[in-house]
Amino acid sequence: MLKLGVIGTNIITDQMLDAAKKTGKYELTAVYSRTLEHAEKFGKPYGATEFYDDIDKFFEEGDFDVVYIASPNSLHYQQARKAIENDKFIIVEKPAFVNPSEYSAIESLLAAHPKARLVEAARHIHTKIYQAALKKVDEMKEHYIQGATITVMKYSSRFDKVLNGSEPYPNIFTLKYAGGALMDLGVYAVYGAVTIYGEPESVVYFPTLTKTGVDGKGVAILNYDKFTVTLNFGKTANSHLYSEVYGLKDTLVFDSIFDTRKVTYYDADQNAHPIEAPVEENSMTDEMNDFADLFNNPDDEEEMKKYKHWLELSKTVNSVMYSLRQSAQLVFPSDNDQEWDDLI
Repeated sequence: MLKLGVIGTNIITDQMLDAAKKTGKYELTAVYSRTLEHAEKFGKPYGATEFYDDIDKFFEEGDFDVVYIASPNSLHYQQARKAIENDKFIIVEKPAFVNPSEYSAIESLLAAHPKARLVEAARHIHTKIYQAALKKVDEMKEHYIQGATITVMKYSSRFDKVLNGSEPYPNIFTLKYAGGALMDLGVYAVYGAVTIYGEPESVVYFPTLTKTGVDGKGVAILNYDKFTVTLNFGKTANSHLYSEVYGLKDTLVFDSIFDTRKVTYYDADQNAHPIEAPVEENSMTDEMNDFADLFNNPDDEEEMKKYKHWLELSKTVNSVMYSLRQSAQLVFPSDNDQEWDDLI
């Protein structure tokens, strides 16, 4: 049983802990929050026995093997550094890091601490139905591919506070914490393009900005050699559009690119063929199983092969997202090597 510590006491952490329980491979032991009261309130119902409001004590004294980092985006880097320095296994919520400079520094630190392992929680790429869909895409590539349209757009109730002028604004809608649509739901869309087609040759992003300076929604164009991929994502509107991968006459349709429940292949005669694969009720269950396999067998050849693949995907996604932000002149304070110890 892997002992689990968490940073970040929010809805996504609840979902992760539910998935961890379903695997039967983790037990929550330690919780870090900015106040002990909040840490205890969150962790005790899950059986945690250690609570911290000091991040250094959490890592140095906490009894856990794996740390799940689900703090605001701009804090991931410093917290992951502390975890690696303490030789922990690390699950970082998406986006793992804000820019390629942070990613490069993390790679160097991982090389200096060979016992540590770090994975990004890109849940959808681990699900069995998504993997089955990728196999169908490989078959389509043997004939003709004309790109894709990927949509991930869901209104966030936290945007109500922005509309109402209720300060302080939610972290996800602030530049300070590296928020915005691209750095949230947009990550799933970029992962979709990269897992299907690899790294694009060039990118451009057209954001719709909120009054806080972050992008509330936007459209991104990823240019490949012979086609383009359009990404449509946001947190200030709802979309009911599916995501599609285009062949010449055939099409692969996802009901959702990040919470995939149904994928249908339409052949050249427009006959529908459902992609068959088991689907977990909690879409984080498959990734938590995959991560447990790695953490329980960190030096196994097959597990290391998967681990390196996940790292390479994560690094590519990080690079694409940074290029998209550069194209739109979206800059975060943490892009300027600013110290964030006062935020932790």
